[in-house]
Amino acid sequence: MKFFVTGAAGFIGSHLCDHLLALNHAVLALDDLSLGREANLEQARSSTAFSFLKADLLEAAAWRSIVADYSPDAVFHMAANSDIQAGGGDPRVDLQKTFQTTLETLEFCRLHGVKRFLFASTSAVYGEHEEPLHEDMGRMLPISNYGAAKLAAEAFVSSYVSNYGLSAWIYRFPNVVGERSTHGAMFDFMNRLEQNPSKLRILGDGEQSKPYLYVKDLIDGIWFAFEKSKEPLNIFNLGVDSQTRVKEIADIVCEEMGLRDVRYQFTGGTRGWVGDVPRFKYDLSRVQRLGWRAKTSSSDSLRIAARAELAERRSRAAR
Repeated sequence: MKFFVTGAAGFIGSHLCDHLLALNHAVLALDDLSLGREANLEQARSSTAFSFLKADLLEAAAWRSIVADYSPDAVFHMAANSDIQAGGGDPRVDLQKTFQTTLETLEFCRLHGVKRFLFASTSAVYGEHEEPLHEDMGRMLPISNYGAAKLAAEAFVSSYVSNYGLSAWIYRFPNVVGERSTHGAMFDFMNRLEQNPSKLRILGDGEQSKPYLYVKDLIDGIWFAFEKSKEPLNIFNLGVDSQTRVKEIADIVCEEMGLRDVRYQFTGGTRGWVGDVPRFKYDLSRVQRLGWRAKTSSSDSLRIAARAELAERRSRAAR
C-alpha cells in the first residue's frame, strides 16, 4: 500500500514511518519541522520506498497537488501541536495546529477520493472522570485546549465518514514515551537535575498517576487495530494496564542518572498545570477483545525512554 503520513518527523510519526516501511509499504511523509526533527527520519530515508515533503498543512497549495499525484491508499494524520502547555497559553495554537490541520487533511481525502483515514487522538478528549475511560462515554468535556481541539477534530472525522464515504480509525493515545520523545515530565526532570543534581522541583504533589505507553507498543496497536477492525468508524483507546506516579518518574530519572539523595520539592496541588488531568485509567476491553495488549509496562516504558534520552545527551556532548 501507499501511505501519506502527516507529522512524520515527530516522535510518534517517525516510528510509524519506520514500521510501515518495514512491512514493505511505501510512505510519503510530510512535516513542517516546527516540532519534528529531520534526524528522526534517518532510518526511513534509507528506504527507496520513502519520500519526504517539507510543507505546512495549513498551506494546502504547497502540498495537495504533490500528494494527489502520489495517490495514497490511506492517510495517517499524526500532525498536531504536541506542546499542551503552549496551547494553554495561546488557544490559537491548538485551533490551528491540532484542529485546522485535521480539517485540511480530511478535505484532501474528500477532494481526491482517499477512502481510509487514520487519526491520532488523545485521552484528553475525555476530560476528568473517576471511572475508567471507555470509547462510548457520553460525557466528554475536555479541560485543555489540546483536548478540545482533538475532540472537535474527532467530530469532523465522524461527519466525513457519514457524509463522504470515508472509513476512519480514531486512536486515543495516553502518554507515549520511548526513543525520540522530546518533552514531558521526564525531560523536565533531567533538565533540572543537570542544573542542580541535589534537588528537584516537581509540579503538583507528585501523586499524579497515568499510564505511559511505549511508542513501539503504540505503533503495533495502531497497525493491529487497522488490520482487524473494518467498520466505517473505528475508535480505540490504546494503552497499557499499569500506571506510574510522577514521583516514581522522578525516582527512575534519578536512578538512571546515577544520583542519590536528591531532595524533592513539590509545588503542591493535585495537578501539574492548567489543563492537566492528574489521573486517569483506560478501559482497554475493546482493543483487547481484538487480541491486542501492550508488551511493556508503564514504568518499564519510562525507563527505556530515560535510557534512550540519556544516551542521546551523552552522544551530543561527545560530538
